[in-house]
Amino acid sequence: MNTDKRKVRALGLCSGGLDSTLAGVVLRDLGIEVEWVTFETPFFSAAKARNASERTGIPLTVKPIYPVYIEMLKNPPAGYGKYMNPCMDCHALMFKLAGEIMREKHFDFLFSGEVLGQRPMSQNKTSLRYVEKHSGFDGYILRPLSAKNLPATIPEKEGLVDREMLLDIAGRGRKTQIKLAEKLGVRDYPAPAGGCLLTDKGYTNRLRDLFEHQEHCTEEELHLLKYGRHYRLNPETKLIVGRTETDNENILQYHDPQVDTVIDLKDYPSPIALVPHGARKESILLAASICTGHSKAPQMALVDVLVKTAKKQQSIKVIALQPDDVRKLLIT
Repeated sequence: MNTDKRKVRALGLCSGGLDSTLAGVVLRDLGIEVEWVTFETPFFSAAKARNASERTGIPLTVKPIYPVYIEMLKNPPAGYGKYMNPCMDCHALMFKLAGEIMREKHFDFLFSGEVLGQRPMSQNKTSLRYVEKHSGFDGYILRPLSAKNLPATIPEKEGLVDREMLLDIAGRGRKTQIKLAEKLGVRDYPAPAGGCLLTDKGYTNRLRDLFEHQEHCTEEELHLLKYGRHYRLNPETKLIVGRTETDNENILQYHDPQVDTVIDLKDYPSPIALVPHGARKESILLAASICTGHSKAPQMALVDVLVKTAKKQQSIKVIALQPDDVRKLLIT
């Protein structure tokens, strides 16, 4: 064995799930120096990837990518999945960004935990090939768990990875991965679950509404889509009404006090309501009436409501509009 030979280095995409964890551990056990990168947007977080890094000791880089991601999301060349999930273009973008890090930090190749056939639309041979071609790093993306079912990559051809030591997992089942995890000592991995909000019907309905009515949106506005009830009052005005105390806290955390209007009842327990970017007087009256309808205020009573903007706070009087009366305005 030539001990002077430079160690092979690989950079992997990590979601924190079982498959991406196994891919990293498999390559590490082959003597490859492995690191992970995970990308963060309002639609998915790095929490599971951080946990996987802590469990395995594989170094992790977390990189926020909101500006470039939102540009892709508005017009993905390969289109959307069932909701607003642009899986193929999402993966291609992530590999493109990871490839730039690969070049900068002199890794030899990229890898992921993708399993052929596990997701019928985004992990078939055609989709995996699309991702490679559009990433800009064709031939440098290794998928260790399914490598024997796929064409040999450049690192395999160049002898950086022994193809015979890689795997041939395919299909939607997870029994093989679970047995492999036991063999490799991988424990406490999360149950399979969709971690991307772009596959959630309610969230994507709100996102479509936002895109239809605003040319630009901030990262904070995309976080706000996760919380409360959302009403479209008119083409220029949206209302967000908290459902729970946690909603209220997050609405206040992510709102922009310089441009948004906050609504709260003066004398009765009530949710926080938010009008992003503010609105005209008649729309604020409607918003306050809807907020009051979700409060403990008595029906048909004239109620004092506090309306706060960056410039002033004022009290207005409204009568509650009950949720059933404004259901047609709800973004569901």
